[in-house]
Amino acid sequence: MGAAGTRTVPEPTDEQWERMLRYGAPTRTETGDVLFAAGDRWYDLVLVESGAVDIVREPLKWIEETRIATLGPRSFAGELGLLNGQRAFLTARVSEPGLVHRIDHEALQRMMAEDDELCDLMLRTLWARREQLRRGPAAWTLKIIGSGRSRDAVALRRYAERLDLVHTWADVDDPEVATAYAKHGFSHDDLPVAIVQGENLPNATPGELAEVLGLAYAAEDDATVDLAVVGAGPAGLAAAIYGASEGLQTVLLDAVAPGGQSSATSRIENYLGFPFGVSGDELTAQASLQAIKFGVHVIAPCEAVRLDPGAGLLELTLADGAVVRARAIVVTTGVAYRSLDLDRWKEFEGAGIHYAASTLELRQVAGGEVVVVGGANSAGQAALALAASGCRVRLVVRADDLGRQMSSYLVDRITEDVRIDVHTGTRVTRLDGGGVLERVTLTGSGAGGGATEQTVDCRGLFCFIGAEPATEWLGALERDEGGFLHTGADVVGLGDDWRALGRMPLPFETSVPRVFAAGDVRRGSMKRVAAAVGEGSSAVASVHRALAAAEVFA
Repeated sequence: MGAAGTRTVPEPTDEQWERMLRYGAPTRTETGDVLFAAGDRWYDLVLVESGAVDIVREPLKWIEETRIATLGPRSFAGELGLLNGQRAFLTARVSEPGLVHRIDHEALQRMMAEDDELCDLMLRTLWARREQLRRGPAAWTLKIIGSGRSRDAVALRRYAERLDLVHTWADVDDPEVATAYAKHGFSHDDLPVAIVQGENLPNATPGELAEVLGLAYAAEDDATVDLAVVGAGPAGLAAAIYGASEGLQTVLLDAVAPGGQSSATSRIENYLGFPFGVSGDELTAQASLQAIKFGVHVIAPCEAVRLDPGAGLLELTLADGAVVRARAIVVTTGVAYRSLDLDRWKEFEGAGIHYAASTLELRQVAGGEVVVVGGANSAGQAALALAASGCRVRLVVRADDLGRQMSSYLVDRITEDVRIDVHTGTRVTRLDGGGVLERVTLTGSGAGGGATEQTVDCRGLFCFIGAEPATEWLGALERDEGGFLHTGADVVGLGDDWRALGRMPLPFETSVPRVFAAGDVRRGSMKRVAAAVGEGSSAVASVHRALAAAEVFA
């Protein structure tokens, strides 16, 4: 939706346009009519048959109104937020009277489901517009101000990037930026600040931002769904996509944002169909777009804190007390990152200590000295990505052999890279710095069994030492000694519920009927992205069988 008259995708053919019109309600317009306004949620897609419509960014505190585009006949007004419930951040105002056709959200979802050709055209256009808007004046409708070394600011920025929000980032570590925003009355105690449509949100959190943008779970969303997927990593995204594409009304909940651990991976080289590799961020972005294409309601951040089984509907209680009722649930909450038991660790999390090496973290440390801790593939991939961004990398491995847990292709690339120093038989034993991490102490085994110690500069410490399953909130669901959920044939405790059903647990079904688990949270999972995607989609096949047997799917 760039400059007036610019199209980023081919305009619809005569036949396509006629098919699109069938889904809309015709409305005569007059100059000045507002078809949707900034702040509206679940607004209509507007097909312009005659006349013209201006797309404008409304005036902000320090900036006048800006016209983003003018749409004439055979065009349509709307962007990607139409599909996921994000509030409009632009306004559509009639500049020449004419005739438009309004397609409400229900009709739009019906069109996307019934007509593959129109679905493809619509999705490509809305995605292209979102990408174009991210680079233009529309990005001023959401501005995030904070320090790139602040845990809270990084969390807010990561949320905006994971959700692909149109926004602008201002780093107060730049003296000019700090001076400019101080003149507008912002103090250090206010940071991070989110400015939404000119309104300030001091000490902003992802949850508060989601609430303002319409991306949080709202009272009007409180309805029964066929399938609730908890956790939006690769397994959760796959389960939601397959469920929705096969006719299940599906909601996808995540405590942070879509992506899970895969979004922490800078380069996945063994994923089918990507011979040159793919980053976790790219994979997440495409999967998220695919999810909303099929009508999945993606809600984040949204933490589930309790599951209540029942003979009929299952109930998920959220952190804010809201309840999601579902006929079936797939748990894909993955695992929580392990940390080192060191003084000041919590203090430096997000202020130099990271559990991911995505584009966001790479930008923060580019060209600096960094330490990567861990001996498995994720640590090796992070080390290579950091080296490629110009960092001097110290890879710290507790084991004496780099190849003990790491794939041989990664070992070969790491040992050949002159920018990476490998420290086997070594641990990080001390953290130092002021408000941010500046130095770490490495302790290793010296000749004759003695210990060697060195303190090195460190702009970022990247920790990849494994994780624990996020299953504490699941109450009585059966799990192993490590906390991983039993599923299928692994379930031992078959009580009265199973006897009443007259069947055994299906593949991926937990000890509670119609509650399934997939991905890293499940006992026996392979802990690989491709395997997680396969498990998520396969779990949905069992969901269909369970719902059909229980006769709860309407």
